[in-house]
Amino acid sequence: VQLQASGGGLVQAGGSLRLSCTASGRTFSTYLMGWFRQAPGKEREIVSAIGWSGTTTLYADSVKGRFTISRDNFKNTVYLQMNNLKPEDTAVYYCAAGRSPPSIATMNPARYDYWGQGTQVTVSS
Repeated sequence: VQLQASGGGLVQAGGSLRLSCTASGRTFSTYLMGWFRQAPGKEREIVSAIGWSGTTTLYADSVKGRFTISRDNFKNTVYLQMNNLKPEDTAVYYCAAGRSPPSIATMNPARYDYWGQGTQVTVSS
């Protein structure tokens, strides 16, 4: 599986961005998907996760109420809508896929097997 993330950019605090991650292959609909981020000098952290059907979603406390994860299994794409962005959201954002069942949403990084190349999000104050 190859993952291609896009949609990052420079935005002012309070602004919005939508990240997209498109996967190759025919089995996307069976994977759990997640978004991670890594800021300079910090460890990578999981931001959000979504199960194979899209009905289960999870969020890190730092983004609850501001970020929304969704997926379109017909387009092999997962999205991260980011609203009310803050300077502390600045990071490289990665999408990831987990192939092993159960494919319900999980914030456990060890469940993810495939990683995209990352897209930079910069939020200015």
